[in-house]
Amino acid sequence: MVEPLREGALTKGTTVDSVDDLLRRLEQLNAIGSALSKERDITRLLESILVAAKTITHADGGTLYRVTDDQQALRFEILRTDSLHIAMGGTSGKPIHFPNLPLHDDQGRRNDSLVAAYAALHNQTVNIADAYTEANFDFSGTRQFDERTGYRSQSFLAVPMKDHEGDVIGVLQLINAQHPGTGLVQPFSTADQSLAESLASQAAIAITNRNLMTQLEALFESFISLINLAIDEKSHYTGGHCQRVPALTMMLAEAVNATQSGPLAGFRMDDRDRYELKIAGLLHDCGKVTTPVHVVDKATKLQTLFDRMQLIDTRFEVLKRDREIAALRAQLARREVRDTQAEADIMASARSAIEALDEDREFLRKANQGGEFMSDSDIERVRRVGTGTLWRNTDGVESEFLTADEIENLTIRAGTLTAGERDTINYHIVATIKMLEQLPWPKHLKNVPEYAGGHHERMDGKGYPKGLTREQMSVQARVMGIADIFEALTARDRPYKQGMKLSQAMGIMHKFRTGGHIDPDLFDIFVQERVYLRYAQQFLDPWQIDDVNPQAWVN
Repeated sequence: MVEPLREGALTKGTTVDSVDDLLRRLEQLNAIGSALSKERDITRLLESILVAAKTITHADGGTLYRVTDDQQALRFEILRTDSLHIAMGGTSGKPIHFPNLPLHDDQGRRNDSLVAAYAALHNQTVNIADAYTEANFDFSGTRQFDERTGYRSQSFLAVPMKDHEGDVIGVLQLINAQHPGTGLVQPFSTADQSLAESLASQAAIAITNRNLMTQLEALFESFISLINLAIDEKSHYTGGHCQRVPALTMMLAEAVNATQSGPLAGFRMDDRDRYELKIAGLLHDCGKVTTPVHVVDKATKLQTLFDRMQLIDTRFEVLKRDREIAALRAQLARREVRDTQAEADIMASARSAIEALDEDREFLRKANQGGEFMSDSDIERVRRVGTGTLWRNTDGVESEFLTADEIENLTIRAGTLTAGERDTINYHIVATIKMLEQLPWPKHLKNVPEYAGGHHERMDGKGYPKGLTREQMSVQARVMGIADIFEALTARDRPYKQGMKLSQAMGIMHKFRTGGHIDPDLFDIFVQERVYLRYAQQFLDPWQIDDVNPQAWVN
């Protein structure tokens, strides 16, 4: 039968022992409520709810159902029966393969024949003393289960779980209340029902809060993805970086967290610490939204909104034509004389001058790529071509072949960025810190600006923007620094270089370790735990993963 909730758990016949038991269970209920409010993992939360309900009602078994997203069925989440040693769902690792319990039939009629469905549909607790004598519900499935297992499902208590808006989000069903002293199966008492309903109410609030937190976190991460998408849309060269650095950061952080010996043996992270570091990783380059795209994407030394090498090519063509025109004019001047040898000498001199121009053009094209370190002699040649060669500009005025800005760019010793452009690129970390420090971070995310803002600092204090030393930085910020550098070395989507092979990148990382650039203890774990190899197998091309000797990288 369906019993309405009766007020008052104590009656005249209540014994001292039962009062003590009830008080003890009330204390458990209070402790459970506090524990539920702190649990972040939804799976463990659901399991805790069911285990707590079984404990305070002395139930042998129980099932926790949740209403499906379409509101049409109850889905099995956790199932426990102690005497049969059955544990399914939750942290048991055993999936539940039972079909969902439909709340309506094919014609849309309510499925009132199943206890759990009835509780959900009518938002009412169902308390049944003996399933084998109950005529109002269909227990055929229960009886089949009992026949297979030798079990006897007797007393049932199905309690709807309602959220703050009064909507049913699940059902807590308990089976076979047991006498605390004898262990004999008995009906669920009024006190059991009251306690279970109180727990169900607390549980519903905890689930709703957890779901709300999950939705807010998902929304927050979506905003982060939006920022990274904006960066990606500005430059497809950096989009992958914004995803790979967080992945490598977490790989190394987990390896450090698992370390049992050495200088970092005391470093530990809980789930909140992991989430905080993950968010910092995702936001570590958010300041790049302020960086001009032509600087971020500067693939060659002369590139601005376009590669100005095209302009220099045009100038070379003008010079070559000037040489050819001058030679033809000189030949025409000799038409009356008809000095064949002199004409040939004129054309030979013109061809020699044109070949010299072609050589200078090829040299400047190569210098423009920025792929190799530029020697002093090459720098001097750029200047000689730039100032020693004259051409007639569009105004008809003879000018030096290269402008001062073009000479400055073409004489960059390494890479494609001038000092000013490098400052512009480096400013993104200042912008990142400014942006992140403006946000009202909750307590468990308060370190995000420090973690994200420290990945360009060096252990010797020569980094930027704050010039912090190793002692002034958190382990997390130092981890992110290693991840940022290694990703940049091995990335194959940069406009100015190909991704390095693993051995080459690790050789450079080792030099950074000994040179005070990166944290030596973290790098040792990076090597010993083969974090670099796990990252390579997941993110690098096969040709980049060559034979390596880890011993060469650990001092």
